[in-house]
Amino acid sequence: MKVHFKKTNLPFVYPFQISGGRIKSEQPALIVQLSIGNLVGVGEAPAITYYNITVEDMIAVLQEYQVAIEKFAFTDPERFWHYLHHLLPHNSSFLMCALDMAGWDLFGKMRQKPIYQLWGTEMNALPVTDYTIGIDTIDKMVGKIKAKPWPIYKIKLGTEDDIHIVQSLRAVTNSIFRVDVNGGWTLTEALNKIPLLKDLGVDMIEQPLPPKSWVDMQVLFKESVLPLIADESCVGESDVPNCKDHFHGINIKLTKCGGLTPALRMIKQARALNLKVMMGTMNESTIGSAAIAHFLPQLDFVDMDGPLLLKEDLAIGLNYNDGQIIMPNGCSGLGIRLI
Repeated sequence: MKVHFKKTNLPFVYPFQISGGRIKSEQPALIVQLSIGNLVGVGEAPAITYYNITVEDMIAVLQEYQVAIEKFAFTDPERFWHYLHHLLPHNSSFLMCALDMAGWDLFGKMRQKPIYQLWGTEMNALPVTDYTIGIDTIDKMVGKIKAKPWPIYKIKLGTEDDIHIVQSLRAVTNSIFRVDVNGGWTLTEALNKIPLLKDLGVDMIEQPLPPKSWVDMQVLFKESVLPLIADESCVGESDVPNCKDHFHGINIKLTKCGGLTPALRMIKQARALNLKVMMGTMNESTIGSAAIAHFLPQLDFVDMDGPLLLKEDLAIGLNYNDGQIIMPNGCSGLGIRLI
């Protein structure tokens, strides 16, 4: 097996801003390819400053362990993930995601099947993806909605003007709203705002309080009139049990949890705890978004609008039709082709 990799920087259509004043104009990512003969699997891991991970950090680790990775006798991706888990440093989940994704893509091509069929699922009764409206001036947020008619919008909030923002957006669309606060509220703010947001057609709140606010989340869980979904509070497998009685569901990010292999285990954990399951983007291109698409039959909600938020893309094969995800017929692996 051979390993190839490169760094990319994909610009956003609009500057991407969330609570706390965090804003960026492009998304850096690591692209990894694993090849055996003529078969090539590809994976992606975006770099996220909130977790202090850069593409350069991932490349440094990959270069250090590249020979050991290439020596692995690849037969299936789950064995490969466990090998990487013991081989790579503790903080390598982002890099492991790229490698694990490439491993599943490669394995699907070896078996000549799409990944979702390897998991025993079919593309039936799939959730519709939302389209994200980042924090901006109200006029610009309204303009983004007018420019992109969509059945479900994910609205980034966490400002003093949250209710006015949603009122203004509601005035121009009847679509479903979902709110993502990225931990930007206090308990008092959440208790005051959530009933008002429900009246404005919001059906879900993602990460209302800071990640470690477990005591306050238990209070909010009991009082909230809307479902609460954990994001920053649920990074990996060990976080799933903590979310019971604090959230109604979890948002799994492939990059944060270390890839497709641990994400499958997180879904099983969540179902056993009667938690809803969402999977979300970290602004991946079509490569990482295609990986999310293969989980669709196992999800209640999905946020996989990454390619729609980017000016440029790295692959083709994943199509969007008014929120519905369309996978190519007769595909294998991820079902995409690099461009």
